[in-house]
Amino acid sequence: MALFETLVVVLGVALVAALGVVAKTRFFPVGADEEPREDVAEYIAMMVSVLYAVVLGLCLVSVWDTRSDAADNVQVEASALHQTYLLADALPAAQRQPLRDAARAYADHVVGTEWPAMAEREPLDPSGWQLLDRLRKAGEVGDTARVPEQIAAQEVLAQLGYVDDARRGREAAAQERLSPVLWTGLLIGGALTLAFMFLFGIKRSTTHVVMVMGLSGFIAFTVLLIHQLDSPFGSALGASPDAFTRYFG
Repeated sequence: MALFETLVVVLGVALVAALGVVAKTRFFPVGADEEPREDVAEYIAMMVSVLYAVVLGLCLVSVWDTRSDAADNVQVEASALHQTYLLADALPAAQRQPLRDAARAYADHVVGTEWPAMAEREPLDPSGWQLLDRLRKAGEVGDTARVPEQIAAQEVLAQLGYVDDARRGREAAAQERLSPVLWTGLLIGGALTLAFMFLFGIKRSTTHVVMVMGLSGFIAFTVLLIHQLDSPFGSALGASPDAFTRYFG
């Protein structure tokens, strides 16, 4: 979701809440006999707000950790792949170009094919693993290779091990979702927090409107932020393939 669309949604929620306050104040004014109950409503609203803040914090930490892990795995995978590409210079001459071609083909597949699929949360096909197997075979040397070439081949296998582990982490992060239980608590808690704002008999309606607009807009912004972060490879706040394009662009 673009910045403009986000601002429109936040402003729309705030305006709807403000209209609700105006309608409540006009059609359901607070009577004099209702004032003594405001202290009780204040206490309950405070408790709901505290609990909702805990849920918000838990959701933000959860989606941010997933997104950070996804970005770290991408960086490790791309860096190890680049090291593999560079190590081709130390292999026998007949294997150098095949290894470079296999590394570039893998990077192009990740950026061009797998990234759009991950952004849409679609499962990845096994072709990526097949390209990684091709890359691993391209880095193998025979017993007749010289000692420096065998050492380089061992280092290639070590770097491909990092690629393998990081790829598994990337695939796992692409399928991660915020728990439905947390989403339920997030939405219900936000609705309750806003609902309690309508229980107070604030004399100045302008103050009441500003308070509800600010709170509702901030809650809407936070929920949208969590929604965007819940897609670790999304176009807005997700991890980008820049690490691959920087090395293999």
